[in-house]
Amino acid sequence: MSKGYSCVGLFNPKTPENVGSVMRAAGCYGVNSVYYTGTRYDLAKQFCTDTKNVHRDIPLIGVEDLKAVLPHGCVPVAVELTDDAKPLPDYKHPPRAFYIFGPEDGSLKKEITEFCRETIYVPTQGCMNLAAAVNVILYDRMAKGENFSNHK
Repeated sequence: MSKGYSCVGLFNPKTPENVGSVMRAAGCYGVNSVYYTGTRYDLAKQFCTDTKNVHRDIPLIGVEDLKAVLPHGCVPVAVELTDDAKPLPDYKHPPRAFYIFGPEDGSLKKEITEFCRETIYVPTQGCMNLAAAVNVILYDRMAKGENFSNHK
């Protein structure tokens, strides 16, 4: 596992199944915390896809605004398919990252992508499920090891 610090932000996630899968990925890849916005996802529903009960060890925190909870020293990174996004294979992750993902059935708002210092995407032939995208980004971070960029 690489050192560093990483958090995940979920913008208005839709289903408890995907959030549970995100939590499981967070546990697999050493994420420090997960934040989410919106009201569509009911926190009280059981995480049927979080089979390791990671939500007991990694905070899942509902917030009004992801910008307001940017962890100290973290680089906000939007994961979104846009014309100016960097492809994941060429990306050097920051040592302290806050990856922000859009909802399963939509895109990140412009105010979020403008707040993020960088935007990255996973080259695919179609859209990935939210939990799949989180897994791929976090795996890439781990696989590249401590070869972080400075992101100044």
